[in-house]
Amino acid sequence: MSQRSRTSPSGSASALHEAYDTALLDLDGVVYAGGEAIPHAVESLREARDAGMRLAYVTNNALRTPDVVAEHLTELGVPAAPGDVITSAQAVARLIAESVPPGSRVLVIGGEGLRVALRERGLAPVDSADDDPAAVVQGYGGPDITWGRFAEACHAVNRGVPWFASNTDLTIPSARGIVPGNGAAVEVVRIATGAEPRVAGKPLPPMHRETILRTGAERALVVGDRLDTDIEGAFNGGVDSLLVLTGVTDAAALLAAEPRHRPTYVDEDLRGLLTGQPEVTEAGGGFACGGWTASAAGGALVLDGDGRAPDGLRALCAAAWTEAEDGSCGLDAGKALARLGL
Repeated sequence: MSQRSRTSPSGSASALHEAYDTALLDLDGVVYAGGEAIPHAVESLREARDAGMRLAYVTNNALRTPDVVAEHLTELGVPAAPGDVITSAQAVARLIAESVPPGSRVLVIGGEGLRVALRERGLAPVDSADDDPAAVVQGYGGPDITWGRFAEACHAVNRGVPWFASNTDLTIPSARGIVPGNGAAVEVVRIATGAEPRVAGKPLPPMHRETILRTGAERALVVGDRLDTDIEGAFNGGVDSLLVLTGVTDAAALLAAEPRHRPTYVDEDLRGLLTGQPEVTEAGGGFACGGWTASAAGGALVLDGDGRAPDGLRALCAAAWTEAEDGSCGLDAGKALARLGL
């Protein structure tokens, strides 16, 4: 089924780590949360890697360098090298390098990850709009970034200097809950200047291009927990995706997903890499998957049968997405999801 007309999750007779040569994995909400490994992540990734799947870690976080991310993953029990990590800082640095002369100065509003990525492209990071920058780049700078840094960006942008952003995620998770992300900081500069930045990170094509160039993946599978970055990024890149329910997206949000936010596969956690995905089939006016049958009736989603919770969710997705394509909306999924414990 074409990714651009998906009305149900796809099936795979083979385990996903055998069907795809490279997993492009998001980090926060997929591999770890609050700095700690998510249950089943370490052992699942180890088994997939040992079976021959390449693991690449793709993050919109432009603050940390690939070396720091790789060290953190290795400490968690997932051995990784800096070359296994692709960041939005790298993607935006390439975008800038293609737009300005070699060796140009770039005003950095962000952290070390941006500076390292710019130097990798032969560009010179600077700190002031008075340093004659050829571009401004904005990325997440951590919780202690000062208001003066945003003002510095505004000075340069108001002088006509091209403005780039690593990503526009409005929020990011923290150990104490959700906090403003780089997108919130970008909005400050946007409101003050009226300008629009060129953006590199997920879900936009420059980030996907960066991952493919750096990994050489031929059969890539995007693995993520967010519909609006990971899954939409896979959609934009024309590759398949696996949504895991260990992060931002819950089952109710998945059922309501618009076409560009519908993953190819869905599972509870990274153990989904190690298994096949039962086919979703039409059955008596509804959809069947792995012992479950789902249908829409009386303004609600109805679920019958028994089996693994992810299979029931796949059947519900088929019913909900088909109804959405037919113009229906707002189906009550509460009782159906309660049966699955989701």
